[in-house]
Amino acid sequence: MADCELIFLGTGGGRFAMITQARRTGGIRLSGYLEAQLDPGPGALVYSTMANLNPSSVSLLLVSHCHLDHYSDAEVFIEAMTRGMTKRRRTLIAPKSVLRGHEGSWPCLSSYHLGMPKRVLEANPGDSFEVEGIRVVATRARHTDPHTVGFRFEFPFGTLAYTSDTEYFEGMESDYRGSKVLIICVLRPRGERWPGHMTTDGALRLAGAVRPELAILTDFGMKMLRAGPAGEAKWIEEETGIRTIAAYDGMRVRMGDRGIELARGTLDGFIG
Repeated sequence: MADCELIFLGTGGGRFAMITQARRTGGIRLSGYLEAQLDPGPGALVYSTMANLNPSSVSLLLVSHCHLDHYSDAEVFIEAMTRGMTKRRRTLIAPKSVLRGHEGSWPCLSSYHLGMPKRVLEANPGDSFEVEGIRVVATRARHTDPHTVGFRFEFPFGTLAYTSDTEYFEGMESDYRGSKVLIICVLRPRGERWPGHMTTDGALRLAGAVRPELAILTDFGMKMLRAGPAGEAKWIEEETGIRTIAAYDGMRVRMGDRGIELARGTLDGFIG
């Protein structure tokens, strides 16, 4: 059975990390068992080709919300997925704000591009979709885009979950219980609360309640980068006993029947 490889095309989040590219903002590519692109922000196409990942092989495009650092390259991925807009095929999953706009905001994607995927599925919290034999579930979020969702991927060898941008809120753990790998978007370090976004304090509470085999922090803003993501991840691991790492640009993680490992070796050999 094929593994699923996670390639972190970018680990930056928020306006200033995006503008400066202090960390890349290309989102996450899933490859192997499922070919998917998750939240293709600025640079996703370029960083894909640099990593020898063919954007035309993506069968599932997921956009969690209507903020530029998470959707800017979505249209070019649609063009790649549809063979240069010549063939209606593949699947797009996104919430209302991305597909139809919301209060004070136009849709993120043009009607021209929305007309090309074979399936365009609107994601609301709790919705589930079948894509190439994989169950994909939309999870709850509390963010400045009120229609934001996270995603859970239920593979035969374990569940992978992604929070997207959200602040911590009571009860959100129930959306992620049973996850083998939990990817948490953490804009700021502990003690630096910002409405609608996760800090390491919230990530600690979430990871401690869900208790995945591996928690991965990503989507770092400038304050998080100055604080040091690896140190924040180490603090979570020490407090919870959950293996926790801070993602870096280009990092690859495999999950499958054999367990979870970095592409270059086991997680036991990883130094943050």
